[in-house]
Amino acid sequence: MDCPSEERLIRMKLDGISDIQSLKFDIQKRSLSVYHKGDYQGILASLDELKLDTKYDKTEQTEEIEIIIEDNSKEKSLLWQVLLINLFFFLLESVTGFLSNSMGLVADGMDMLADTMVYGLGLIAVGSTMAKKKNIAKISGYFQFALAIFGFGEVVRRFLGYEETPNFEIMISISVLALIGNSLCLYILNKSTNQEAHMKASMIFTSNDVIANIGVIVAGVLVLWTDSKYPDLIIGTLVLGLVVQGAYRILQLAK
Repeated sequence: MDCPSEERLIRMKLDGISDIQSLKFDIQKRSLSVYHKGDYQGILASLDELKLDTKYDKTEQTEEIEIIIEDNSKEKSLLWQVLLINLFFFLLESVTGFLSNSMGLVADGMDMLADTMVYGLGLIAVGSTMAKKKNIAKISGYFQFALAIFGFGEVVRRFLGYEETPNFEIMISISVLALIGNSLCLYILNKSTNQEAHMKASMIFTSNDVIANIGVIVAGVLVLWTDSKYPDLIIGTLVLGLVVQGAYRILQLAK
């Protein structure tokens, strides 16, 4: 999960709280300003449910702000682009992961699917009712948990049984392509920096997807050096942990 994904989760979580008038994100500083009426405790409690290490800073009175209804067409276009890129790499990594006997690639593909669902939820959120958003979030979260359980079971089976050493060449080459794909997603989202504040993202933050891609590349190198399946299984386990984390955060939206 990357910074744009976290921003999308926050927006969906706070959507429907009538006291909120506007949200202002500062991705570089990892901060959020909430313009609202009434008490802030309910807003803070909702943010705490996402488990993003939310810390309260301060409350200040301000003049009434003008609420501008923005055209969502550009936002939808950007979300569709990153959704399709993530969906493509989910399919590519899943297929090549099984063909190359690489659990790292399979797990990384699942992580790409998690992002695909987040962007899909973002598209559904534009103009949808809160009840519909929560139902879709719940289905997506449980589906991700099911994928993670399958993945962990497969890791255990491969640890205990005899498995051929993964094909390190496929591991490295596909992960490099996925790394390029994630970089492209961040570039696409960054194009909206000046037009839509809630879509901006900073390239200086290393996303979980990029970390996972690099991890699979390193695992591929270690597989080459050690001629062992264990580096691949270890990185696969770690990436599946990211999938579980993403699923948990999405389920918080359904509350």
